[in-house]
Amino acid sequence: MTMKLYCFGESGNAYKAALSLELSGLPWEAQFVDFFNGEARSEDYKKNVNEMGEVPVLVDGDVKLSQSGVIQQYITDKTGKFGGESDAERYEVLRWVLWDNHKMSSQAGVTRFLLNFLPEDKRPQEAIAFLQGRLSAAYTILDGHLADKDWIVGDEITNADISNCAYLFYPEPFGFIRKDWSNIDRWLANIEATPGWKHPYELMPGHPSDRGL
Repeated sequence: MTMKLYCFGESGNAYKAALSLELSGLPWEAQFVDFFNGEARSEDYKKNVNEMGEVPVLVDGDVKLSQSGVIQQYITDKTGKFGGESDAERYEVLRWVLWDNHKMSSQAGVTRFLLNFLPEDKRPQEAIAFLQGRLSAAYTILDGHLADKDWIVGDEITNADISNCAYLFYPEPFGFIRKDWSNIDRWLANIEATPGWKHPYELMPGHPSDRGL
């Protein structure tokens, strides 16, 4: 049965789920959510898709899941991929997924939105500067961790990599300059070289140019 992922191209959190699906080899299809015109906040969407008014949402038969980390774990449970090779690695993968959700993606997603998807005169510069400071601290931690590693955990790509990389592939400026972080740059190249890897705008429907940006 083909799974359905409610998503849109600009969403880094949706990209985590979409990339996990694509690399896993599971059959899936994208269901475009017109987020910027309010679809995810509509009563119909909240009643029938996700009460939280968010993407991604994965539908697999009678199973419906939201939150990217949950979807990633579901894919791991179905395929045995991306979860780590031992109990110690599995906990370490989870540690980095949770760290990303709190320290990386949460800051990057908001900063990218404020800097690119709001009118220039409505961008809160002090908040943006604060968030970019937090992001710089996160990049420093990740870059240092990757100094002697090809992957965040273990010897192959895991959910830790898929989660942490998601926003870093987007071209819109939000304070991440890839060449400034040599270990992150090398690690992102490893992910790009993974068979089946696709850029978020290639993997999911929806692009800023659709809205004239």
